[in-house]
Amino acid sequence: MELRFRDPGLSFRMGVTVFLLFALYALFVWVLLSAGVDYTLTLLLVGGMMALQYFYSDKLVLLSTGAREVTPAEYPELHAMVARLAQLADVPKPRVAVVPSRVPNAFATGRDPQHAVVAVTEGLLRTLTSEEVEAVLAHEITHVRNRDVMVMTFASFFGTLAGYLMRWFFWYGGPVDRRDRNGSAIALVYLASVVVWFLSFFLLRALSRYREFAADRGAALLTGAPSHLASALLKISGVMERMPRQDLREAEGLNAFYIVPALSGESLMELFATHPSLERRLRYLEQIEREMRGQRR
Repeated sequence: MELRFRDPGLSFRMGVTVFLLFALYALFVWVLLSAGVDYTLTLLLVGGMMALQYFYSDKLVLLSTGAREVTPAEYPELHAMVARLAQLADVPKPRVAVVPSRVPNAFATGRDPQHAVVAVTEGLLRTLTSEEVEAVLAHEITHVRNRDVMVMTFASFFGTLAGYLMRWFFWYGGPVDRRDRNGSAIALVYLASVVVWFLSFFLLRALSRYREFAADRGAALLTGAPSHLASALLKISGVMERMPRQDLREAEGLNAFYIVPALSGESLMELFATHPSLERRLRYLEQIEREMRGQRR
């Protein structure tokens, strides 16, 4: 079957999400400056955090999960799978990392395909068969090829900054110049922080759910076996339900990047979820399987 990765729907959604978030963020900065926040401090905060996200996003994600980059000598089969799938997807071979976690999961990070990292947990390698691991890796490499990892990284920056400032203003009154500080200015900036965080939250989740469908399709095309990814998703979800809540809480911070979200307790409504439901993903993979069988005849 011809590998047709181009997804106009995903490209459109990424473009709209980035445009809306930049517009929202520009308005947010204007509110900060209008309320008396120091101009230099604003530039340092915004510029510094954006540079940090751009150049060190992959390292920060790996550091936060305890992931360690591994060599082909340590994990030869894992590296061989990544190399083969990257060649099929026509992207540079990503670096490979392993996370010392019992929670079965995987993610991709990096600002572009040339600086990408694909990471899997020790729990995933113990839980899945070789075919299922390959399907999961194909899903993550599709994220790299679609460049949605970079968009998610930058988009999450806006919400993170707004949330940080929201807490700062709540507890300390924020970095408003004391000569101009007044209750209305603080209230305005706090309200703007809440609005930016709230809208970023929903924009990110809407994009994240769609990008998971696109990556599922890419994995099916790369491996030629949608059933392998369906089996992997079922196993990961099944093990996740039996995992101690402490283990799941430690992994929750990167739910938007994982192939299956680590949720402690009952699942949230899909409106608030970072991923489509397991049932919808399985139905989608079944549909792709039927399409592939029809084209093979």
